[in-house]
Amino acid sequence: MKTKLSLLSAALLGASLMVMPVVSQAAIPLAVGGQELPSLAPMLEKTTPAVVAVAVSGTHVSKQRLPDAFRYFFGPNAPREQVQERPFKGLGSGVIIDADKGYIVTNNHVIDGADEILIGLHDGREIEAKLIGADAESDIALLQIKAKNLVALKRADSDELRVGDFAVAIGNPFGLGQTVTSGIVSAMGRSGLGIEMLENFIQTDAAINSGNSGGALVNLNGELIGINTAIVAPGGGNVGIGFAIPANMVNNLVEQIIEHGEVRRGVLGVSGRDLDKALAEGFGLETQHGGFVNEVMPDSAADKAGIKAGDIIISVNDKPIKSFQELRAKVATMGAGAKVKLGLIRDGDKETVTAILGEANQSSETAAGAVHPMLAGATLENVKRGVEITEIAQGSPAAASGLLKGDIIVGINRTRIDDLKALKAELKDVSGVVALKILRDGNSLYLVLR
Repeated sequence: MKTKLSLLSAALLGASLMVMPVVSQAAIPLAVGGQELPSLAPMLEKTTPAVVAVAVSGTHVSKQRLPDAFRYFFGPNAPREQVQERPFKGLGSGVIIDADKGYIVTNNHVIDGADEILIGLHDGREIEAKLIGADAESDIALLQIKAKNLVALKRADSDELRVGDFAVAIGNPFGLGQTVTSGIVSAMGRSGLGIEMLENFIQTDAAINSGNSGGALVNLNGELIGINTAIVAPGGGNVGIGFAIPANMVNNLVEQIIEHGEVRRGVLGVSGRDLDKALAEGFGLETQHGGFVNEVMPDSAADKAGIKAGDIIISVNDKPIKSFQELRAKVATMGAGAKVKLGLIRDGDKETVTAILGEANQSSETAAGAVHPMLAGATLENVKRGVEITEIAQGSPAAASGLLKGDIIVGINRTRIDDLKALKAELKDVSGVVALKILRDGNSLYLVLR
């Protein structure tokens, strides 16, 4: 695990698919003085069969470019790169969302790179799963199994959640078998954590540990409100700060994967920043929540909807947003072609506009994680001189590489880069060490990606 913010590891080697339920708190008497005490047991009896163990195995392949001196000693036919293969096994959790079709949702990082995916059901059955599709930027994957007598979780409207609502986490931590923990919703709309490219997390203090990735966060009605994904773990264990992907976000992504086999990300076509106290005071605003629009891309969905630079977007489909990152995550996971109602403040007055989202690959703006792993955490946009980094997540691989917001990529190794198309094409054919030529504050410099 990372020392601070960590994806839940699925690297428990050789863990068994035990699915006997365990509750994290000591049992209490069911009745006192002849009266039955409140218990989660009736709800859990209905919901726990829908949460599964996910065991994976595969081979990690790493490539390292060999120095030119290697060919000097061993001749022109010597290999240009060294390839290493390392077998791995891992364990996580998943949630059955469609009993008839056998659809299971989990995290992408649980199954990423797996050659074999085995599902452990509550009744002891072990069934091989097929990967239908996945989205690395939101960390969601959809699996399918062929089995009878499955139980699925009903999905709740996660936009209706409030801080203080009770929450129950169900998963398979440390390969112990199915485990249940309880807590509350601690916060909503958490973003800017550098865990995923698209962040709009539910925060909970229900205990979440390694192996819970992909498991269920449910309400007291036994309805799915989120998919457990990440924790803050300074000492490597649970400290009561866990994060789950909201059910509504999961719904949007799953629908796209089922229909298209992939996520067709929606794009509004704006760049911006969070509305903070200083910016709010400068504009004479009472609110300090929302997304400030720095720029509107020509002919984008935002441009066609009448959104202008200086607008402050405060709601999506009548649901308040806290930050520009939350706006970005909600819009991106709705899918291309979706109709979105946006509430905004312009010159102190509230207005409402409707936008039809564009498609990511038709836009000049893209998330960099799909271009190169070491660029993950950055948002790229075409500009006149090259490709500009318009956003960068704190703690992301892109930030660790030394990239800054406002940097403009103008070259890769010795090749000139004019736009995103050229950047993607060049990085697709390059392995090993990559030297990015960038412009920063009018000066040229190189950054090395490994």
